[in-house]
Amino acid sequence: MNVNFNGYGENVTTFIADSGLTAAGVPVKLSSDGTVTVCSANDVFCGVCVGLRGGYAAVQTAGYVRMPAASKIAVGYKKLAADGNGGVAVGNSGRELLVVDATSTEVGFIL
Repeated sequence: MNVNFNGYGENVTTFIADSGLTAAGVPVKLSSDGTVTVCSANDVFCGVCVGLRGGYAAVQTAGYVRMPAASKIAVGYKKLAADGNGGVAVGNSGRELLVVDATSTEVGFIL
């Protein structure tokens, strides 16, 4: 692809990291006040953990994100939910997000 969407409208917020959140690069959801945890399959996610340090999680809540996907997802507005394996998939319970590019193993979308 000849264009790059990295940096578009990125917003990152600091949350407390639940003990179940052990790695960056995964979709996360709120687990209690000001606290995020890793998503299970079909969970609607609030953002993507982009960093962990000292019990805190940096969570990207807006902008362009590239995530693992088990299959190619068509471009356009799609309902995306966590797949339970650190990536995303199309699902009826997901958030409607704009998919702008995809391969058979990754998808790029705007949060």
